[in-house]
Amino acid sequence: MTATAVSPDVLVAHFAGKLTFETDPSDVRADQQNSTMFVLVDSRGDQAWAQGRITGAIHLPTAQIAARARTEIPLDTPVVVYCWGPGCNGSTRAALEFARLGYQVREMIGGYEYWVREGYPAEDDQGALASAIDPLTAPRGAISCDC
Repeated sequence: MTATAVSPDVLVAHFAGKLTFETDPSDVRADQQNSTMFVLVDSRGDQAWAQGRITGAIHLPTAQIAARARTEIPLDTPVVVYCWGPGCNGSTRAALEFARLGYQVREMIGGYEYWVREGYPAEDDQGALASAIDPLTAPRGAISCDC
């Protein structure tokens, strides 16, 4: 692979932009534990929601965001959206819908898959779901990878 020289200013803008628009499971979990004000939105459909979701999330499928968001989430409340995982762009679509409505929104990369793989709290209609930390995704016993 041949690298094309890119100015440092362009590189900084690109990576700073990613951090402005994206977050990850460990940062979302830390924000939950620190009582940071935001709404976590599961943008998947009913069947996915019933199968399992992040504890504390609200269910607002992407197709319903335009119709429901303003009545359920104050416009001045930051929003974090997630979908299945890195193989799905549903959270990007959901984030776009929230952005069109004027919300400050970030996309949780890794989605529900990486949330569960990192061992964070998840539930279904019957209650809490147990999951072990996948050592390929997160350090055991830590909220952050210190990266």
